[in-house]
Order: sequence, then C-alpha cells, then structure tokens
Amino acid sequence: MIPSRKEVQDARERVRPYVHNTPVITSRLIDELSGAVIYFKCENFQKMGAFKMRGAVNAILQLNDVERKKLAPLGTLFEASGQYGWIIHAYVLMPNHFHLAMETPEPTLVEGMHWLQSTLATRFNRFRGENGHLFQGRYKSLVVEDESALGRVVDYIHLNPVRVKIVPPEQVKAYRWSSLRAFMRGPREPGLSSAVWLKARGGWQDDPEGWTAYERHLIATGRDEARWEQDGLVGLSRGWAVGTDAWRKKLAAEYAEKALSPGLERKEARELREASWQQSLETALAEVGKSPADLETKPLRTAWKIELAERVRNESGASVVWLARQLKIGQASTLRCYLSRSRNRIRM
Repeated sequence: MIPSRKEVQDARERVRPYVHNTPVITSRLIDELSGAVIYFKCENFQKMGAFKMRGAVNAILQLNDVERKKLAPLGTLFEASGQYGWIIHAYVLMPNHFHLAMETPEPTLVEGMHWLQSTLATRFNRFRGENGHLFQGRYKSLVVEDESALGRVVDYIHLNPVRVKIVPPEQVKAYRWSSLRAFMRGPREPGLSSAVWLKARGGWQDDPEGWTAYERHLIATGRDEARWEQDGLVGLSRGWAVGTDAWRKKLAAEYAEKALSPGLERKEARELREASWQQSLETALAEVGKSPADLETKPLRTAWKIELAERVRNESGASVVWLARQLKIGQASTLRCYLSRSRNRIRM
C-alpha cells in the first residue's frame, strides 16, 4: 500500500534525530542523455551508507511495547541467554550487523546461535510481512584469551557506533542498542555481566563511579583515532582468536594435535592452520640451533633448509607454498623439486 503524504511526513519527523539530511543533486549530462530532468537523492551519504537506515529506524520506532519486546533483537538475545546459559559481557546492535561478547559455560554456541538467528529472522519477517534470509551468512566466532583480551573486545563493541560515525564519542552511552547504555542506565537483563572484564580493564568497580571512569576512558579513546590501532581496536573482528601471539601459537598447536575444526570460515581456518605451521617451524628452528634471522642468510637454498622444510611438512602438513615463502627458498616449484630429490635419495 502506498503511504499517504501525512504518513511520509510523520515518518520524516520520527527519524529526523537519527539520520542525516542527505542532499539532492542533478546532472546536466545525464539530463541531456536521458531527455529528462533526473534528481539524485544521495543516500550514500546516509549513516551506514544506505537508505535502509531510514526504513529500519522508522519501523523500530513505531513498535508498541509488546511488539518491541517480541521483535527486538535484544529481547531475543536474552531469551537465548536464558535458554542456553550464556553470560553476555557486551553487545551492540548496528543497522546492518551486531556484535556480541559472550561466555558459554556449556558447549551450546552452535545450537544457541542457530536458535537466535532463526528466531530473529522469523519474527522480523512475520512483523514486516516478508520472507527469506535476514542474515547474509553464518555468524563468525572468535576465541578470547583472558579478561584483558575480553576488555579490548568490549571496548571495540561499545565504540562501534563511534567508529562508524553514528554518534560522537561524547554520546557513546546514548546509543540505545548497546550494552553500555544498559550497564549505565538500565534496565540490566539477567545474564548481562561486567564482573569479569570491568575490573581487568581499568580496576573499576560495578558502581556509578566505576562506570563514569569507564565512560571517560571510552570517550578519550573514541576521540583519538590514532589510539584505536595502538589499543588493538582496528581489525579486531578479523582472524580467529583475540590474545597474545604466544597464546595464539599455543592454541593453534593444540588444535593441530587434536585435529579439531572450530567451525571457522575458510579465511580464519587458513589462519589457524598457518599459526600451527609457524609454531612447528619455530620449534624445528630452535632444535637445529637456528633463528629466523638465519633464514635470510645466503645462499638461500641450503641443505639444512630443505631438511627443515621436510620435517615441518611431515609434522604439521604445512603447504609447500607457505614453506617456500617462510624459508626464503624462492618459488614453491623449486622447493617441491628439492623435496622430491630428497625423498628419492632416501629410497635409494
């Protein structure tokens, strides 16, 4: 049904505080080519770079209390938390994606996330009279080392609306679909907890003074974009784990020994395998009395490197392409030839 002029005007007033007033432009060249006057509404300048921001905000703001509780992703999230025993450390709902930092005391991540995403899609489609997929693909999960790493993840989540310019740093707690607002203003749902990370992040307590100090920390970080990289907040959601290099290598080795697949996407699974190969290479280097610097010395193609490549490949299954690159031997075809000759000598 086509909305009336008044409905359009009402919607404009509802979404006005949350969206940009984007420009309308024309192009003389396109007018001449088309034989008509064409106007371009530049919604690529909109928050999140898409016109969908207006429709999504307008739909959410028109929900009554009953609909909001049933449809709201946050309500569904805490239903899942209760059903599957999750501890939610932080969350943020963005116009086209969401982030969660959570703990699963029982191995219920796969089952719970399936329920969460399918339930959200069903409720959303029922409310909007639509059908089809709500989410573009499978969720992505990263392993977190400890409370210190978790604190960085929580900062990344709470600063997401600042990083994409939806709110300025000074209004970070005003973003209504963030756990920061729930922590500071309430209501705080059962299952939402700061007990692990808040004290580890800055020695702060779960009280008004502690949250004021944490807010100041977020504002200072949000204002200083150069600090984002220094604090490890850039690209944090990429990869397969968040933590120190030593811990990542150890974890990769454990996965390799147990032949486990953590259900990662192809890119993250490859990074996990390469971390395991790197651990095997460093161990082998140390055992033969060599260091990474020795890989740079000439001649680059030496017998000990070929022996090292054969050992690491046998122990970890490292690819020839990766080994040739790490050992500075040259092309993968060159290393493959050397390995073949070595095997033939052994047979003879």
